[in-house]
Amino acid sequence: MGIAGFGKTEIRYDMFALEQSADEAKRLVKCESIYHRGQEMAWDGKDILKMLVDKHGGIHVAPEKKEALKRIFAIILWGELAAWKISAQLADGLAPLEAKMAATSQAHDEARHFYVMYDYLRALDYVPARLDRAPQALLDLVLDTKNLAYKLLGMQLMIEPIALTVFQTVRETGVEPVLCELMTYYERDEARHVGLGMQYLPSLIKGMTKAQVGALLTFQVRLLAWAVWENKVLEKDLAVLGVDPRALLERGRKKQLAALAECFNALKIPAERTLPAQALNAVIEVMFPTEETKGSAVKRLRAAWRAWKTVQKGTGAQEFDVHNAHAIRTARGVLAGERAAPVAQA
Repeated sequence: MGIAGFGKTEIRYDMFALEQSADEAKRLVKCESIYHRGQEMAWDGKDILKMLVDKHGGIHVAPEKKEALKRIFAIILWGELAAWKISAQLADGLAPLEAKMAATSQAHDEARHFYVMYDYLRALDYVPARLDRAPQALLDLVLDTKNLAYKLLGMQLMIEPIALTVFQTVRETGVEPVLCELMTYYERDEARHVGLGMQYLPSLIKGMTKAQVGALLTFQVRLLAWAVWENKVLEKDLAVLGVDPRALLERGRKKQLAALAECFNALKIPAERTLPAQALNAVIEVMFPTEETKGSAVKRLRAAWRAWKTVQKGTGAQEFDVHNAHAIRTARGVLAGERAAPVAQA
């Protein structure tokens, strides 16, 4: 703590004095572009929610699906608050100006996501309540860690792909028109947030020792364990909405591998060959069996062993193209896909 201008200060005078390789410099330029893109793509939450409610003549959800929808998106609500806090922590903790800017942009987006989801859930008569243990433990792991590499891994490359998976999958069900169209706005933002982890985490992990890499992977395993358990807790609710929990996990796995690939390349480790990836493959077979293995512990264990040994590659960065292609109405006008081109306004 500084006293009268002497001693330690929280002002990061070193943000401009970091040694960078050409590759790192390019990555930081991309981080800066995340901030500016966020400015261009910002949307007015109050205005958009009202527009969608008016467009669809109100919020309409089948009575038998209402409680399941509320339980799933209550987790999203508190997840957005956690993401808001985590991105603010990153904006404070990251040293390079460009990375700070990207994290600050995310904090702005997450604040909007939180209040809009709260307004939407209130229309469904949702009363805020404490999360189940699994999702809270998952969020607390990332909120509580002081390690910036862990925080970036957990938020940008683990939790954000999970959120994107839920948004996309629920949108495709058509369960409630206002929510499903609202998800296109959330998807555009969250896909951009993944970019901060993909671009800056490699700089944080490239110099790690084997012990430090092992600790990072252990942290990732802990995150995955709670994420899978959360999926199990929501299994019945997902079924009510017509969502297969196993298919949801498979889609989420591909998004996470796509996000993680760049980072683990810095360690010269294929993301799909890490302990967390192999463990996830095996656990899915045990906790979410197929029709063939359901009812037989032996068949599940055999399937888990085969899954452990099988390398299931991601689909690359194009995994996020579907989220970036949505046409949305921003506070500056209407933008479609990645081009600032006008589209028909709803």
